Amino acid sequence: MTTDFLATSLAWLLFNVFRYHQIEAIGGFSTFRSYYEVRPVYMGQIFFPLMMMALYALSGYYNRPLFRSRVDDFLVTASTAIIGSVAIYLMALFNDPIPDRLSNFMLLLLLFLLLFGVVYAGRLIITLLGRRIVNRGDVSQRFAIIGVNAESRELRRRLERYRSRGNRVVAYIDAEAPDEEHKLFKRYDSLPVYPIDNLAAAVERQNIQGIILTEESGAMENLSETLNKLYPLDIPIFLSPKSLQLVSRMNRVGDIAGEPLVDIFSAHIPEYTRNLKRTGDVMVSAIALLALSPLMLILAAWIRLDSKGPVFYRQERIGFHKKPFRIIKFRTMIPEAEAEGPRLSAEGDERVTKCGRFLRKYRLDELPQFWNVLCGEMSLVGPRPEREYFISKILQKAPYYSLLHQVRPGLTSWGMVKHGYASTVDEMIERSRFDLIYLENISLMTDMKILLHTVNTVLTGRGV
Repeated sequence: MTTDFLATSLAWLLFNVFRYHQIEAIGGFSTFRSYYEVRPVYMGQIFFPLMMMALYALSGYYNRPLFRSRVDDFLVTASTAIIGSVAIYLMALFNDPIPDRLSNFMLLLLLFLLLFGVVYAGRLIITLLGRRIVNRGDVSQRFAIIGVNAESRELRRRLERYRSRGNRVVAYIDAEAPDEEHKLFKRYDSLPVYPIDNLAAAVERQNIQGIILTEESGAMENLSETLNKLYPLDIPIFLSPKSLQLVSRMNRVGDIAGEPLVDIFSAHIPEYTRNLKRTGDVMVSAIALLALSPLMLILAAWIRLDSKGPVFYRQERIGFHKKPFRIIKFRTMIPEAEAEGPRLSAEGDERVTKCGRFLRKYRLDELPQFWNVLCGEMSLVGPRPEREYFISKILQKAPYYSLLHQVRPGLTSWGMVKHGYASTVDEMIERSRFDLIYLENISLMTDMKILLHTVNTVLTGRGV
């Protein structure tokens, strides 16, 4: 980021040197110093590099700095340079004092070449230095291969052949040997071998960051059962393309040392979409908290007058990457609602207060969660967060539920729009299927549609 800022500042300075000579040719400033003392010029030297840094961040370039290919570097740098050049042209050069429009378009082209060339040069140097660190083995991506046979051994050779990718196989997983029959000292191809029933311990002990299923591993015979064991681990799962007909989900090709492996676990979200989504979350939640504060004060007073107990209800939920957080809602039930243990609400629930029924009908009890969104614990749109107690029950019937923790939980969701509140574990599983579809279709447009449907639900009072 430091290199990007310095490179962008240098590119803008070089651009202004050329621009000064053009203006000087038509009787402009006598010296470059007098040109740079003009307020718009020196303010641009401060503002435009900062603007470009925001574009670089939104593009997702800083999200995953390791193991990025030089092709990705080239394309991301070029695209942000194009967007930045057009934005700067419209903001600063469109009404340039140079009357020749062709010269202005040449300025635009020059600005692009400088923003791209100088910034990419700095990034390329850092990328090459990073490759040296990876080649030394100081940084690596650690994988386990399911399968103890010649195919898995050959796959290890191919993966580790490309040292610049940092791929390192650290263990094999035996999909056929039961745990009780497994010898702890068993090794294959100089690596430890773990039974698939002891996979969680292997992931923790070896710091495994990805699982690869081979065609002849034995796991393919009952792929559904195997995947149900892998999903709760919350790490990427890769599969060969010829086995894709066994998996119904849409999939993304993973670039692992040239191997045609497909990631069947990770949510298919471009990094720029992820960043724009988070930016929108912050902006909308901040505005909502300010704009809705008078309404929230009125609702808070009503809750206090309607029944004894606190205004807000805080409860631990499981969020992004299974990290617990405290969700905030307006209290809609009596304080001792769960004195006998966790219990889902159902239609006609006697624990719901008079005020609470109104809040739940119009989903006004969810308004305080804008604070969770602002803090980064939640998103405006995403799978609804649940309690650990109910998640454990869901996982017994639907292990794929673990996939929903790849994204931030949402204030609203596709499942809430299509299904609404759930009063049983089976209904929670049914609702989660809509959220799985959401994972395959995440986009800003999809979020907008869900938000519009949610607004309609609130205005029509169909929240329960």
